[in-house]
Amino acid sequence: MLLSLVVLLLGYDSVSTLYRFSSPEKISGHNISVMSYNVRLFNLYNWIETPNVEQEIQEFVKKENPDVIAFQEFHPHKNLNFSGYPYRYESLSGKKAKYGQAIFSKYKIVDKGGIKFSKTNNKAIYADILKGGDTIRVYNIHFQSMQINSNTKELSEQNTEYLVKRIGQRFEMQQEQAKTVLQHQEKCNYKKIVLGDFNNTAYSYIYKQFKKAKYKDAFELAGNGFGKTYDFKFFPLRIDFILLSDYMEVSSFKNYSSKYSDHYPIQAEITW
Repeated sequence: MLLSLVVLLLGYDSVSTLYRFSSPEKISGHNISVMSYNVRLFNLYNWIETPNVEQEIQEFVKKENPDVIAFQEFHPHKNLNFSGYPYRYESLSGKKAKYGQAIFSKYKIVDKGGIKFSKTNNKAIYADILKGGDTIRVYNIHFQSMQINSNTKELSEQNTEYLVKRIGQRFEMQQEQAKTVLQHQEKCNYKKIVLGDFNNTAYSYIYKQFKKAKYKDAFELAGNGFGKTYDFKFFPLRIDFILLSDYMEVSSFKNYSSKYSDHYPIQAEITW
């Protein structure tokens, strides 16, 4: 018992990024609620047996009612109706099926743009959102996927040397992508919120680079439990993040278990 206690104390910083128990106090001031959600094309190719997934996601968003939503793997499905969000920025590509990223906002978007990554369709986009007298820069990021199938049989059948090499290449791509985003955000003097699918964990190099740039993790400030954001068989993976810059705080954070994608949505109320 003593040995286990010592190990837990020594590794507290690492454990705290995986599991949290927080009771944040309500903070007075300006606030905005933001959600990040990788919707996997609204189940366009029927990965999930649930019918009408796009309708289910619409109802979920309507119920939770965030001020701003950052969608990754967004597809302009014909049945979509997010009429509560008059301000939008979509950055899509693809020939047969358009897909990409989108930022939906209840508040006016005064500027917007994209950040291209080399040798991939992954990207980052941003929108400058006017809330009262403040302009908030919101980034929506989708870093390179590791493309690892959690199916045990398929994993065991893959060539280990090839798998390790491929993961190494993905790490390098993610590092270059994170560097590009961090260089871009240095030129912005607004308060900033980073939303998105990092395709890597809070123990990764890219995550630590954002922490080094003085971004705070909304889950660490106000989350509870494991903070699972990805449907991985072996253990709870937290690879989707809401990060905020200095002079901003978190008054609430939510993890959801809605199974409409291979990712789970997250939401935070940001205060300044």
